Amino acid sequence: MSSDEGGGVSAGLGAGSAGRGLWVEEPARRRRMPDSVRTSAVRAVLIVSVTLTQATITFFLTLTGSWLALPMGLGAIAGTIVATWGVLDVWITRQTWNQRYGVLSEPSSTARSRRKEARRAARAARAPAAGRIPREDGPLAASGRYSAR
Repeated sequence: MSSDEGGGVSAGLGAGSAGRGLWVEEPARRRRMPDSVRTSAVRAVLIVSVTLTQATITFFLTLTGSWLALPMGLGAIAGTIVATWGVLDVWITRQTWNQRYGVLSEPSSTARSRRKEARRAARAARAPAAGRIPREDGPLAASGRYSAR
């Protein structure tokens, strides 16, 4: 077997080897989450996992009849409230990020053609008005800026 076929331990270690590398980049299936959303998601996962662990321990303490079941139960209830807040935080952070940065301001080709048509129509509407004689006694005539040209 040659080194190109990936046969042994030393396969691909030579200077001129063209074999498949150890690390192969694969394109991502989805885009990466924004940093703020990822941070809140990690926080929520940690809080939920601690709460589930606490609820499990509370369940087993209740089965054994331990006095620690009551304080752990109260802690599990508080943890559930905090975990709910954490999940809502992910949702709110994601919505906020989408509202701030999610819209790309790139007009599509149809929007561009509609704007061109609107400009042409506006120019056509102004064209007959170009032959009018401006009034020299109007409210803006005193400034001198809007007099006949």
